[in-house]
Amino acid sequence: MALKMAKKKIIKPKISKRIPTKLAPQVKQTETVVNIALPSSDYIEAVGRRKVATARVRIYTKPGEFYVNQKLASEYFGQVPNSKQLYTKPLSLTDTNGQFTISAQVNGSGMNAQLDAVVHGLSRAIIKFNPELRILLKQAGLLTRDDRMKETRKIGMGGKARRKRQSPRR
Repeated sequence: MALKMAKKKIIKPKISKRIPTKLAPQVKQTETVVNIALPSSDYIEAVGRRKVATARVRIYTKPGEFYVNQKLASEYFGQVPNSKQLYTKPLSLTDTNGQFTISAQVNGSGMNAQLDAVVHGLSRAIIKFNPELRILLKQAGLLTRDDRMKETRKIGMGGKARRKRQSPRR
């Protein structure tokens, strides 16, 4: 004979997840919207990569601004130190500063890798525009894709790439 177990109903008090307005942090979103005025003329496109970041860079032959993901490049890479010198390096080496409107679409990885991907893509696009500039960019090392990647984790290593295997014996 099986005995019936009585199920007890446990009633939990409702807890409000609201934060009182006096304690809630005041968050203001200051996102500036930039009207991008890309020329409707022909463009030259190139792809740059670094780690997992991929940048599709387009250069237009009309003078203009440098945009990354529909924002000004100085605003997008604002947190990276010396970013302006880095993303304008291909232009300053080839004396083409101010000749192009540049648009880049970047995704993947972090800010530094994205910046390196933009520089790589911009260098490749400049070479498509004028192949004679290849020597200057090659000497500066801007055409070489940096293939260093994050090391993949191995199975049975406790979640880390270089951690030693744990022995099951005691």
